[in-house]
Amino acid sequence: MSGGVRSEVRGGVATLTLDEPDNRNALSESLVNGLGDGLARACADESVRVIVLTNTGSTFCAGADLRGGGGAPRWSPTEIYQLILDAPKPVVGRIAGHCLGGGVGLAAACDISVVSAEARFGFSEVRLGVAPAIISVIVLPKLGRAVAAELMLTGRRIGGAEAASTGLVNRAVPMDQLDAEVAGLLAELLAGGPQAQMQIKTLIRRVPQLERDAAFAEMTVLSRQMFGSAEAAEGVAAFRDRRPAAWAAEGENRAARVHA
Repeated sequence: MSGGVRSEVRGGVATLTLDEPDNRNALSESLVNGLGDGLARACADESVRVIVLTNTGSTFCAGADLRGGGGAPRWSPTEIYQLILDAPKPVVGRIAGHCLGGGVGLAAACDISVVSAEARFGFSEVRLGVAPAIISVIVLPKLGRAVAAELMLTGRRIGGAEAASTGLVNRAVPMDQLDAEVAGLLAELLAGGPQAQMQIKTLIRRVPQLERDAAFAEMTVLSRQMFGSAEAAEGVAAFRDRRPAAWAAEGENRAARVHA
């Protein structure tokens, strides 16, 4: 455990658990430092294919730590969001509790977030006399203007299903189905090529920033590079041989050893 975050690596999956339930997993110095350290390690660990963010307690993350505190933090919340967005591998949110303020930013920053339908989401900043400035960089591209205005201006809380319907997160399921839903998602992710997934994360961010002609030109170059890669050669060979690709087989073997 590093700071307020527990870290575990099994079967190619690094799970980072926000573990300060008595403080509603607010973004305290210890939790932010632990999350930054854990994300950095997981990103650098070549055995890790997927990163999962989850929580203990009934709140995933309550946002800013209003208790305050001194010290010299190693990481800032902005750097945490950037680590998630720029991670060279998929980041999955297993959101087993309420999300407020900066916690909404964490859930929205994940590539794919599965939330408990019972969880509540809200931009609570306005009730404190401040604005959701930093997380707006993450959430505004996901929300339509009308929805963003209503939720941010009122601070109204919504359920997991409504959060999914707005595009803030991917899907909502009853709490007793959350683990099965996440397990199925992880199996699908481990079947994908790791280099391909890294490039997909990049192009999802990059392409909307480009004009159409520039986007076609840049993506044509990337496509040629990817089709000429060793990973693509293995993927095509596996398809022709009707067998799992090497990276998928390795993931299955790791998972089998973990559950043996």
